[in-house]
Amino acid sequence: MPSDPTLVATRRSLHALAEQVIAPLRVQATGNEIALRPRPGGFGTPELPEGGWVGTDGTDLVRVDADGAREITRITSLLDAASFVGLDAAASALTDAPLEIHAGAAEILAEAWATGEEALLAFVPDSTPILWPEHFDIAIEHDEATYGLSPGDANHPEPYAYISLWNPPADLRTGHDSFWNAVGFTGAERPWTNDVDELVAFFRAGRDA
Repeated sequence: MPSDPTLVATRRSLHALAEQVIAPLRVQATGNEIALRPRPGGFGTPELPEGGWVGTDGTDLVRVDADGAREITRITSLLDAASFVGLDAAASALTDAPLEIHAGAAEILAEAWATGEEALLAFVPDSTPILWPEHFDIAIEHDEATYGLSPGDANHPEPYAYISLWNPPADLRTGHDSFWNAVGFTGAERPWTNDVDELVAFFRAGRDA
């Protein structure tokens, strides 16, 4: 796994791309939808109303047209990305500052979202896991809790699976319990693994608890 600074820098750059370019492109196409999804090698929009989608694949930005034609360009800046995908609204507010994206780190994040999606679907088969651009995690809501896989955040430099409780017991002290151990939120967490069965077992343990 790349060093934490490499992983963190890549996550932050991809997060900015998701929140400021790719999700707004979906809003432009749909009127209000921001939800994203894992894509091979990264993440992107679901199928757009006119067909096709936009997203990432490693260090590249991908645009697939309605007829299936695929165009690829290197991710460089938010401004360049907005121009490539055809984002109109607020594009002038974006910067041309270079984005720092490392191939190995991007591969790890893509694998984390993919295994997270697979585990969530195995845990609740009729669910629809969503990759939310605000927090950059893929998650579902189930039995008054949110279950998900985060690529990392201010308190976690590496990807982790989590369970966030909506109405935790008053006496629950997160961070001090052997299971309810989350840092920065009320719930449970565990380091990401590409073993889907382990992730499913973690989600089930949280539901049972």
